[in-house]
Amino acid sequence: MQKWKIAITVQSFARANNTPQKILEDAGCSIIRLRAGIDLCPKEDLCELLKDADGVIAGVEKYTKEIFAAAPRLKIVSRYGVGYDSVDLEAAKAANVAVAITPNANRDSVADLAMALMLSSARHIPLLDSDIKSGPGTKRVLGFEVWKKTLGVIGVGSIGKAFIQRASGFQMRILCFDVVKDEAFAAKYNVQYVDFDTLLRESDFISLHAPSIPQTRNIIDSAALSKMKKTAMLINTARGPLVDEDALFRALSEGQIAACGLDVMVDESHYDKPLCKLPNCIILPHMGAGTYEAAYNMGTMAAQNIVDYLSTGKCKNTL
Repeated sequence: MQKWKIAITVQSFARANNTPQKILEDAGCSIIRLRAGIDLCPKEDLCELLKDADGVIAGVEKYTKEIFAAAPRLKIVSRYGVGYDSVDLEAAKAANVAVAITPNANRDSVADLAMALMLSSARHIPLLDSDIKSGPGTKRVLGFEVWKKTLGVIGVGSIGKAFIQRASGFQMRILCFDVVKDEAFAAKYNVQYVDFDTLLRESDFISLHAPSIPQTRNIIDSAALSKMKKTAMLINTARGPLVDEDALFRALSEGQIAACGLDVMVDESHYDKPLCKLPNCIILPHMGAGTYEAAYNMGTMAAQNIVDYLSTGKCKNTL
């Protein structure tokens, strides 16, 4: 007899490897999935999905007081990822719903993508690829070398550190800004912690790896962009709200900075934004964790979070 009903909103859950689903099934769970083709779950679909669910493996959709009210049996939201800014934690606490994450599960995948965006921005790879394929293929745009340039990293947590490890192979001078300083890591990778303005002024590339919290919202705004080099490039694989998108559009349009690569945006439900029309702005559909390895890691951990919490009332990855 099945013990619990588990909702899945993440399309990639257990698609490449059945192990995460088997963890749930072996524990006596029945699984209900969001209908295929929905990437960002609409509120009405989420309410319907959760109405008799005991747990949910959640994507980036919003979990609000209204959602919790529509899910009276819900006991745990297990995030398929490391961020939890899409969950109203106060509302979850009031509804007696635990919130869990999958720490470090997508670290290497996101760090890889940040490196790919930095290199692609520096050498205009998407622009030139499109020119070749659409014709006439005559563009010869000058790019920038990455070798031994100055890299600024904002947010030196797990993913920020993984990105620094990769960048160190390019013998980059690495500047970091974070309220928490890991001096042992800094010494090992020849990293220098600096103040925010120094990082903005001296970096050739700036990569964002900070969480989305009130203190980091629009940390890259018009004032910050004005302090960057005209040849500087911005990479964001963290969270959209870290960047003032209107200010970024102006900076890119007016040549205030050279280019940017974004895997995240403020509103990812649609991409009909001015930034999408700029040739010096690479935009991806929040795919930092989009690898077989990350999907397996996040899936197994998210499923185990559910089983542990529903079985024992405890989970090591709850907030």
